[in-house]
Amino acid sequence: MKVLQFTIPVPHDKSVIAEKVLLPYHYPYLHRHKEVQLTWIQQGEGTLIAGNNMHDYSAGDMFLIGANLPHVFKSNPEYFAPNTNKHIEALTIFFDPQDVLAPLFNLPELKPSLMFIQQYQQGVKIPHDVIDKLSQIMIALQKSGGPDQLVQFFQLLKTLTSIKTKLSPLSTYGNLPGITENEGIRIGNIYNYIMQHYSESITLEDVAKVAYMTPESFCRYFKKHTGHTFVSFLNDIRINEACKKLISHKFESINTVAYKCGFKSITNFNRVFRSVIGNSPRGYLDSYNNNMISLNRAAG
Repeated sequence: MKVLQFTIPVPHDKSVIAEKVLLPYHYPYLHRHKEVQLTWIQQGEGTLIAGNNMHDYSAGDMFLIGANLPHVFKSNPEYFAPNTNKHIEALTIFFDPQDVLAPLFNLPELKPSLMFIQQYQQGVKIPHDVIDKLSQIMIALQKSGGPDQLVQFFQLLKTLTSIKTKLSPLSTYGNLPGITENEGIRIGNIYNYIMQHYSESITLEDVAKVAYMTPESFCRYFKKHTGHTFVSFLNDIRINEACKKLISHKFESINTVAYKCGFKSITNFNRVFRSVIGNSPRGYLDSYNNNMISLNRAAG
């Protein structure tokens, strides 16, 4: 990875960009760009890291990501396996309220839309009750051009602004210092190393070497730029992966999941799981199964 700061190619005749991707897996590195991003996951599963937090994603999910918010859609490990038939599919709308669209967003009629974007600079997961409507607008925007594309963009903003429920930000550490390109590359390498080796015995010294720092310097640096300690970030990664494995029902026992996620003690796994999730692994799994039963009954 050599570049963190992305420049989204902007055609001379468009102020809003629609990008459809169909690939074996998502771009796997932490990056950012000046454009606001609305991404609809049509196919694929994995983990979204946005700022200092992580979130599962799967087909049907939609995320709004603020301008210059460091993020990465990290596909699940099976998407990187050789000879796999898996792929990801996503539709993304990019727009920059501070560039050519700035005069538009200065109009009084669009003040609510600008306030919405500013309020959720740290990103949000879009509620499922509006995803159907938004996804149809995104498809229409992708297929249209000229004034018709702007008409669809207005509809997109109108629908986003109609969301009245309070949404939780994707990133909760709001005072992260500005990240230079070199710092972003270093943090991206750290994130990627931890996500690739979370199931192993990773030490502070191992990760400090990836960052070319002493353990003491690394601890201060990582906390300053992510809001996490190394241990808290590693635990979040491991518990996030454990949750995925638990609900996949592909493992024989909770103990197996614990060891597959890098925990050497089931007691420690239970303790960390409860501190991160607020429930025991068994309680989390039972709650998920009960919710699925209720959803299936309602659908039936």
